[in-house]
Amino acid sequence: MTIPEIILLLLGSAGAILLILRIKIGINNVWRMSKRKRLGCEIGASRTISDREVQEDEYGITETEEGSMAVLADGMGKHFGGKIAARTAVQVFLDMFEDRNAFYNPQYSFRKAFQGANREILNQLEENQGSASVAAVMIKERKLYYATVGNVKAAVYRNRELVPVTSGHTINVLAKQKYKEGKLTRQEAVSLLDHHRLYNYVGQDGFRDVEFFDTPITLYGGEYVLLMTDGLYETARWKDIEDCLEEEGSCQEKAFKIIELVNKSQEEEKDNAAVVVLQIR
Repeated sequence: MTIPEIILLLLGSAGAILLILRIKIGINNVWRMSKRKRLGCEIGASRTISDREVQEDEYGITETEEGSMAVLADGMGKHFGGKIAARTAVQVFLDMFEDRNAFYNPQYSFRKAFQGANREILNQLEENQGSASVAAVMIKERKLYYATVGNVKAAVYRNRELVPVTSGHTINVLAKQKYKEGKLTRQEAVSLLDHHRLYNYVGQDGFRDVEFFDTPITLYGGEYVLLMTDGLYETARWKDIEDCLEEEGSCQEKAFKIIELVNKSQEEEKDNAAVVVLQIR
C-alpha cells in the first residue's frame, strides 16, 4: 500500500469516528430533552449580593428520573462563616438526593439531610461562627413535598395568587403558635409579633425539629413553586413577585425579574436575596 493510500485510509477512518461521535452526542441530547419532558418540571434560579460584602445565599438543584429537588440556604455568620454554612448545607442535600432512593421516603430523606447539614456545619465551623436557614422542595409525580428550618420560605403560585406553605422558625411565628396552644396570653403574644429573630437553624448544638409538609400538595400543571430568602420577600412587594410570575417567559427569566425587584428597591442596607422558581408542566 502506497503512502497516499495509507493517508486516505487514515482520513477515512477519522471521518467515520467523528460521525459516530456526532450521532452519539445527538442521541444523548435527545435523551436529556426527553428526560426533562418526562420529569415535567422547568427550573430557574437567581440571586443578588445587594448591599452586603459577602454573598451568603446558596442554592442547589438536582433532577433524577424519580423527581426534582431544589434547596435554598441563607447563611449567617461572621466573615465567611455564613457562606461556608450555606454551601455546606446545600452540598449535603445534593449528595443525599443524587441517590434515587431518597425520593421514595421524602420526610425521612429531608430529616436525614437537615441533620447531616447541621452535623457537617458544626464539623467545619465552631458554633456561632456560621449557620444557615434552609428550605427544600421535592416534586415527584405531581406531588409537592417541602421542609424548612429557619426563615427561607416555600410558596406555591396558582390562580394568580402566591401562597406561602411554610411558616418558619422566628420568634413572632413561635409566639402565634404558643398563643393558639394557650401557653401565652394575647398581650404576651402581641408584644412578640415584631420579633423576627431566628430560634431554629442548622449549625447549632441545640438544633430543633424540622417544619415538614402535613400531606403533599397536589399539583395540576402550570403552577409555580418558589423558594425565597428573607432578603427577597422582606424587600420586594408580594404583589410585584406575583406580577413577575404572571408575565411571559421561562423560569430563568422570571427568576431574573424577581431578583431585579430587589436590585431596583430604594431600601437601605439590603440583604442578600435569592429565589428558585420551578414550574410544573
